[in-house]
Amino acid sequence: MLESARWQCASSLTSGFGRHLLCLPSRRSLLTLAIETSCDDTSVAILEKLGSRATLHFHEKVTADNTQFRGVHPLRSLESHQANLGNLINKAVRKLSLIDASHSRFDGPSSKRRHPDLISVTRGPGMRTSLFTGLDTAKGLAIAWQIPLIGVNHMQAHSLTPRLAAAMEYSNEKNTPGLKFPFISLLVSGGHTLLVNTKSLIDHSILATTADIAIGDALDKIARAVLPPEIIQLSGEIMYGRLLDHYCFPTSSSAENLDYAYIPPTTRLEELKLRQTKWGWALGAPLAHTRQMKFSFSGLESACGRIVEDRGATMDEEEKRELGTEAMRVAFEHLASRIIIALQSMNTTACNKEHPDTLVVSGGVASNKFLRAILRAYLDIRGYQDVQLSFPPVELCTDNAAMIGWAGIEMFEAGYQSELSCTALRKWSLDPDAEDGGILGVGGWKKEGSLEGSRC
Repeated sequence: MLESARWQCASSLTSGFGRHLLCLPSRRSLLTLAIETSCDDTSVAILEKLGSRATLHFHEKVTADNTQFRGVHPLRSLESHQANLGNLINKAVRKLSLIDASHSRFDGPSSKRRHPDLISVTRGPGMRTSLFTGLDTAKGLAIAWQIPLIGVNHMQAHSLTPRLAAAMEYSNEKNTPGLKFPFISLLVSGGHTLLVNTKSLIDHSILATTADIAIGDALDKIARAVLPPEIIQLSGEIMYGRLLDHYCFPTSSSAENLDYAYIPPTTRLEELKLRQTKWGWALGAPLAHTRQMKFSFSGLESACGRIVEDRGATMDEEEKRELGTEAMRVAFEHLASRIIIALQSMNTTACNKEHPDTLVVSGGVASNKFLRAILRAYLDIRGYQDVQLSFPPVELCTDNAAMIGWAGIEMFEAGYQSELSCTALRKWSLDPDAEDGGILGVGGWKKEGSLEGSRC
């Protein structure tokens, strides 16, 4: 069959403004304008997917200035979204005129500017006031352009980011194979700590979550206690965990393969053994006497605060760096311990089926190179050398619109669109067995024909 005669079918590619059937060339691309406003980052992207390749045509982000609050302030973040989202979208739309329209699904010969094929936007979880700013703007664009709207689960987007990265590398002719389902996802950020068995695009089983605070939140609070005040003041940041990494390992930002001189514990017993420092203090492992599949970081954060308070002015820079390093080690080993327990459980209960061979680590904390070193060392020493670690590029670890665009395209290709009546969600689970029913359980979805494999 001639290539020009190969067509894919897509049912109802409008946003509920009438139903029709389009026969689309199978080699045509999908172009999305994506919006991310779940927290304090305002981000807009234009992403194009053609087969296994992805091209990021535009991607910018503005972060709200929350330095005076030493944390994310909802009102200041909302004001930042309102001030910056329109300008970013205007820049993105101007970029559309420079994109080759020959692959467009909708534009005719007389079109002056290629329109996106769909709008992707973060629907949740996150701060609802921030989410509504992006979601309502996205609805307006979808209506104006008469194109589908995809409300994306923020955590699903994080878990799919390595698939985006692989597609972008493929586009750069590195021929990187795409990440295939199933895989295990470790999602670690200032607001979330999740270990997930990602079986498919919409089927995610939560293996472990935090019982108290997220790991990123704990590291930020530990950093505020440990870091010299002048470093915090001069940084202009509120993500102090990143500063702690650079403070404890000054060359970590420039060294590609830094030698942390880290020796992983070979057994669970060795893992729980206290490592006494020369200053007389030690940090214990969270949930030391249980194999329960959950995380806990509030006790570690409190212990670090007590040490700083007890040591007072006698605590010199060497000791502060040691405390920061030990805090990160204990936190990251805690993550690794639950990953090992999960892998062991899969091998025991999966009826001789092998565990997934890839561990995806995403979210803001995933950019920490010490975490990467600990996870690799842990897996190797515990007999899981076959499990590959997959980290997104550092610029895609934190919140960004590119990952929202990719998740939106994947959901659209699978036949899912969002109703214009959909609302922002402060909480939104990935797991279909959760109380809210997971990604598809929250309502506001409509299922159309999948673009995968259909033909006219």
